[in-house]
Amino acid sequence: MLKTIMLAGAATALVLSTVPSSAKELKSIGVSLGSMGNPFFVALSKGAEFEAKKSNPNVKITTVGFEYDLGKQVTQIDNFIAAGVDLILLNPGDPKAIGPAIKKAQGAGIVVVAVDTAAEGADATVTTNNVQAGEISCQYIVDKLGGKGEVIIENGPQVSAVIDRVVGCKNVFSKNPGIKVLSSDQDGKGSREGGLTVAQGYLTRFPKIDAIFAINDPQAIGTDLAARQQNRSGMIITAVDGAPDIEAALKDPQAPQIQASASQDPFFMARRAVQVGVGILNGQKPASTVELLPSKLVTRDNVAEYKGWTSDRSQ
Repeated sequence: MLKTIMLAGAATALVLSTVPSSAKELKSIGVSLGSMGNPFFVALSKGAEFEAKKSNPNVKITTVGFEYDLGKQVTQIDNFIAAGVDLILLNPGDPKAIGPAIKKAQGAGIVVVAVDTAAEGADATVTTNNVQAGEISCQYIVDKLGGKGEVIIENGPQVSAVIDRVVGCKNVFSKNPGIKVLSSDQDGKGSREGGLTVAQGYLTRFPKIDAIFAINDPQAIGTDLAARQQNRSGMIITAVDGAPDIEAALKDPQAPQIQASASQDPFFMARRAVQVGVGILNGQKPASTVELLPSKLVTRDNVAEYKGWTSDRSQ
């Protein structure tokens, strides 16, 4: 079983400031992420670039999106191997199926660090505590409904982060017998368009929906749009990410149904992943195989204090 470590704010700041004094130079890094059309992965790429250039201002960085096509990601890893990168930062499309490609990269002397979602065989993984994120987002729904209502878990691509969020949400709902889950297996594809499409189906099938938990912010925004199109109101919509779009929605009086999102910090997550990778390059094994970064719930009540993804993180 993978060991995990929770990093709190002070500890993470300390970790980020700890750089080997005689570090082996990071000359080239390959980054393969879910979709560069998703602001989350854009923030991840920026964090990786920031930390890599901190390690070496002349580092060569190649960032690509695999669009949830596993075959495409395997090809990207092959290209990174051919290019002779020192480090691969990987948002794995499938935690098990990507294993042989990871092994091939490691066989070529490349360090592989999984980011955001776990991958079997990776040298290390840095991710949000996604079970906790699902729990706090769905606990908000339970509290708002007083423990009674008809709800939907809007699923997504079956990567570890999404699976864990759904597990966390189900953990909470299962403890509340007054909560009836109408659906939990529809794939909103991690996108606004996917969320819109599956939500249109829910709204047609179910005359009464009290709340919807979407596995990420783009799906939540698409879900809210579907509700508006069908003039359905009075629902609670929550999600995971704390992205700029959801931050704006939480401040928007015209989007009252979007009420909470369990935040992630993709910029910091990628910085930390690069730093772990550089450490491994220098023979420093991480204290634990997996680092879990805690999630905090952003709501309409506290969004004004939320630092968000675009805050200054250059410290």
